[in-house]
Amino acid sequence: MDDPGTTQQGQPVTPAAGDGAEDDPIRKSAIEAISTVFDPEIPVNIYELGLIYSVDVLPGENVEIVMTLTSPMCPVAESLPGDVETRVREVEDINDVNVILTWEPPWTPDLMSEAAKLELGFM
Repeated sequence: MDDPGTTQQGQPVTPAAGDGAEDDPIRKSAIEAISTVFDPEIPVNIYELGLIYSVDVLPGENVEIVMTLTSPMCPVAESLPGDVETRVREVEDINDVNVILTWEPPWTPDLMSEAAKLELGFM
């Protein structure tokens, strides 16, 4: 992947939070697993925070996740992507997981779901 702002299929990275999880059961299960991961400093899961830019199911029930962090200086920058990978690997029907950390586009509070904004007092 040459451009951190696109997936391996060349699709632009777009925030995933609030997208309805579509109908793919593997994608839905991956998102459910991701939703159990929390930034330890923020009481909202990382999916609702808008840190997950895409969750793509690839051939062979493999999953590619493009994510960011609230800041490059985030204290969990080294561990959070690994936590995401571990949780998604635990999903029974998923064979392999590739987590890509990107800084483009940069995270902003606008990427949070309505529920996250409400929980954190942004509304």
